[in-house]
Amino acid sequence: MKKEYKAKTTVYQKEEELQARECRLFRIEGRVQGVFFRESTRRQAQPLGITGYAKNMGDGSVQVLACGEPGALKRLTEWLQEGPPMAEVEHMDWIESESKCPESFVIL
Repeated sequence: MKKEYKAKTTVYQKEEELQARECRLFRIEGRVQGVFFRESTRRQAQPLGITGYAKNMGDGSVQVLACGEPGALKRLTEWLQEGPPMAEVEHMDWIESESKCPESFVIL
């Protein structure tokens, strides 16, 4: 009798999945502090499988590190250009980041 073997997830497959993830470091300017921007960003990122952080900066901007699959990052990037209802995004830019992918999305 011949046994059937099912493919198991290997360490190599997990590494490939992580390598397919990209990280972007965003800087969002405008009325972005005191309007639940960081929490709203976390709520947008989590269902997309994006990890990273949102952090208020001393100059009034918000910094967001987002790591995830390219399609998910595209959706988050589009959302960050508008932000939550009370925000007024005047300028947003981002660069690719070599940061290590965090395990979750946190507010700093």
